[in-house]
Amino acid sequence: MWSSRASVPARFSALVGFDGQDQTRVATAVSEIARNAYQYARGGRVEFSLDGDRAPQLLVIKVSDKGPGIRDVPHVLSGRYVSTTGMGIGLLGAHRLMDRVQIRTGPGEGTDVTLRKILPSRAPLITPTRIDKLMQELTSKPPVGANEELQRQNQELLRALSELRERQDELMHLNRELEDTNRGVVALYAELDEKADHLRRADDMKSKFLSNMSHEFRTPLNSIRALSKILLDRSDGELSGEQDKQVKFIAKAAEDLTELVNDLLDLAKIEAGKTEVRPVEFSVANLFSALRGMLRPLLVSDDVKLVFDEPPASLMMYSDEGKVSQILRNFISNAIKFTERGEVRVTAALTADGGSVVLSVSDTGIGIRGEDQARIFEEFTQLASPLQGRVKGTGLGLPLCRRLARLMNGEVSIQSEFGVGSTFSATLPVHFQDRTPSAIAAAASDEVEIDPALTPVLIVEDEPQTQFIYEKLLKGTRYQPLAARSLRAAREVMARVQPRAIVLDILLRGEESWRWLTELKNDPVMSAVPVFMATNVEDERKALALGADGYFLKPLSRVTLLDKLNSLVGRDVLVIDDDPAARYLLQKMISDHRTRVIEAEDGSSGLRAARAARPAMIFLDLQLPDTTGEDILTALRRDSTLRQTPIAIVTSRSLSSEERSWLGERAQAVLQKSELNADTAREILSRNGL
Repeated sequence: MWSSRASVPARFSALVGFDGQDQTRVATAVSEIARNAYQYARGGRVEFSLDGDRAPQLLVIKVSDKGPGIRDVPHVLSGRYVSTTGMGIGLLGAHRLMDRVQIRTGPGEGTDVTLRKILPSRAPLITPTRIDKLMQELTSKPPVGANEELQRQNQELLRALSELRERQDELMHLNRELEDTNRGVVALYAELDEKADHLRRADDMKSKFLSNMSHEFRTPLNSIRALSKILLDRSDGELSGEQDKQVKFIAKAAEDLTELVNDLLDLAKIEAGKTEVRPVEFSVANLFSALRGMLRPLLVSDDVKLVFDEPPASLMMYSDEGKVSQILRNFISNAIKFTERGEVRVTAALTADGGSVVLSVSDTGIGIRGEDQARIFEEFTQLASPLQGRVKGTGLGLPLCRRLARLMNGEVSIQSEFGVGSTFSATLPVHFQDRTPSAIAAAASDEVEIDPALTPVLIVEDEPQTQFIYEKLLKGTRYQPLAARSLRAAREVMARVQPRAIVLDILLRGEESWRWLTELKNDPVMSAVPVFMATNVEDERKALALGADGYFLKPLSRVTLLDKLNSLVGRDVLVIDDDPAARYLLQKMISDHRTRVIEAEDGSSGLRAARAARPAMIFLDLQLPDTTGEDILTALRRDSTLRQTPIAIVTSRSLSSEERSWLGERAQAVLQKSELNADTAREILSRNGL
C-alpha cells in the first residue's frame, strides 16, 4: 500500500539539489501518477534512483502497480480523453512537469510509469555514500500529513507569485531606465555614424588611389624591364662595359619598383575587400617540393643551405594554395637575405588539437631585437642592420603576409634572438571556412540545397574538423550531411529540412545537448527521428534513458557510422515511371515511417537516382519517354553496385511469353499495373526482405 508520506518526492528532490519550483513539479507529478495508481490498482510501489556518473545527473522515479492497465495510452495523452475520475490529466501533467515520461502497460499486466528529470548543473554529484546519507536523513524525519503537505505547496505557490511580482516591478523600472539610455545611445550612434562615414570615404579613397596608381605604374615598368632585356641581350648590337653596367642598374631598379607595386596592389585589394580566398585541397609535401625548386636560385653562396623538412604525405590542407605559397616565399626570401652563413629551414606541423597547421621558416641570421619585433609588421618599416645596404626591401612583405594569413583565418608570429636567428610562423586552419558576412549569410539562408535522391542527416558538432570528417565519411553514400555547430543552428536547419536521422555531440561550445535531446524525444513530430550520440563523454546510461537511439565514443569509423545509420533510417524505394499518377499511387501503397519513396520520371534520371541513393528496391515501368525499361534494366544489372538490388517490373504493356521470360530472369517480379494494389506491393517488398 502507499506510504502516508505524501511529501517524500518533494523532500527527496530537495535533498538531491532541485530548487523550490522544481521540487513542487516533481512532487506534483509523482502525486498525480500515484493517485491514479491508487484509484485503479488500490496500491503500488514508488522507486527512486539516479542515472549518470557525471553532472548533471538524472533523477529517475518509477511508479508501478498491478492494476488492470491503461487501455488506450495515445488517446489519453492526446488531451481529448474525458474521465469522471480525472485519469489522463495526471499523465498529461506529468509529461509537462518532467523532462521525460515513459509508460509501459497492458491488460492484466499492470502499469509502470517512469519519470525522469535532469538535475541542475550546480547540484552536487550524488555518490553511493551520499545516497546512504540522504536515505538516513529522509527516514529520520516523521511523516507529513496531507494538510501539512498542502500548506507547504500553497506557501511555495505564494512565494513564486511574490517573486514574479517583484520581477515585474524590477522589469518596469529597468524599462524606464532603458528608455532614457536609448535616447542618449541614439544620439551617440548618429554622431558615430557620421564620423565612421568620413573614415570609410577616406579609406576608400586611399585604396582607390593605391590601386589606380599601382596599375598606372605597371605599364611603364613593364616597358622599362622589356627594353632593358632587349639591350642586355644585344639584340641591336653590342654594349660597352659602362653601358652594360648602366642598363643592369636600370633593370634592377625596375624590378625593385615592380615588386613594390605588386605588394601595394595586393594590400589595396585586401583593404578594399576584393581579394578572394579560393580554397582547394592540396598536399603540404607537394607545396614544399614546388617551393624548393622555385627558391633555390635565391641562394648566392654555399655558406647558406635551404633545408625543407619533409612533412608527412598524409598532411593535407583545404585552403588557398597560392596565398599559402606567397606567405612562405616571403618568409624564405627574407630569411635568405639576412642570413650570411648557416641554414634556412622550412617545417610544417599540426597543432595539438589537429585543427591547424604551423608553417615555420627558421634561420641562423642576424636576428631581431625584442623591441623591434612588433614594428616589422608595420607597412614600409625597415630596420637598420649591417646587411641593409645590400638587401634593400619594400617593407611591405611581412605586413602583406599577416594580412593574407588573417584573410585565411590564421595568424603569423615571430620568435627571434638578436645575433642568433629568427623563426617566422604562419598558423593556418587545416580546413578553411569563409567567415565573411556574405558567406555567413549564404550559409544561414533559407535556400538549403537538398538532393532529393539523398537522405538528409543532421550532424550537430561544434568542431569544424570533425564536421569535415563526417562529410568525408558520408561522401559517396546515400546520405547528405547537414552541418550545425550549435543547437540554435540545428533548430534553424530543422525548421527548413526534416532530417531522417541526427548525429549529436553532447558537449558543444558553451552548451550541453542533454535537454535538447529531451525536447526532441518529447516532441510528437520529432520523436520518431532517430538520434544517436557521438561524443567523448562516457555517460551511455543517461543518453539511452533520455531516449537516444545509439551511443558511440569518438572517433567513428565509416563502417560504424553507416551501419548505425542504415539500421536507424530504414529503406529507400525508387519508382521509375513517367506517369505522375502511377508514381503517386505506388507511393501511397508502400510509404510508411520506415520507407522513403524516391521518384524518377524518365530512364536517365532514374539511373542517376539509383546510383546516388542505392535504394533497397526499384519499381520500374517499361514505357519511358527517353528509353525503354529493358535498357534501364540491363544498365542496372551491369552496374556492380546495383546488380543485386531487387527490381519489380510494373507495366501496362501486354507482354509476350518470351518478354515475360526475359524479364523474369533479370527482375524479382513482373506484373501488370492493373494487378498492382497495396497488398501486392507490400508482398513484393516482404518477399525481398523489406
